[in-house]
Amino acid sequence: MKIEDHLKNLKESLEVIDESIEKGIAERQRNIGFNASASSIDMLEIFLHKNSLIDPGFLIKHEWFNSKKKIEEKFPFDFDKKAEIFSLISKIEEKRNILCYGKPQKLELIQEVIENLNKLKELFRGVGLSEL
Repeated sequence: MKIEDHLKNLKESLEVIDESIEKGIAERQRNIGFNASASSIDMLEIFLHKNSLIDPGFLIKHEWFNSKKKIEEKFPFDFDKKAEIFSLISKIEEKRNILCYGKPQKLELIQEVIENLNKLKELFRGVGLSEL
């Protein structure tokens, strides 16, 4: 996928999260779960494509971030803030299915996902993704 397409998808996901926060995160936990996951992967793909670390056809699957072994297998190369970025994406993915498919969760858990996504955005800004 092209960087422009990832940027379009990222913008949509972040808008849905903002709308979900406005309407109340308890009522929109599924939207937050899906879109926090999708936006974190889009940010990663944008960053890796812009730095020519992955081929244009390379597709990152969110579920890879539930396994340290899979992460190491798929991303054997190094880049700035790699450990911190992958840690935050893994934390978001850890809560994704609970928010998307589980019963209503405590506000603290939903807020934690939003906070991790915001930290991830700041990390990506810090390594040169000015589009965020």
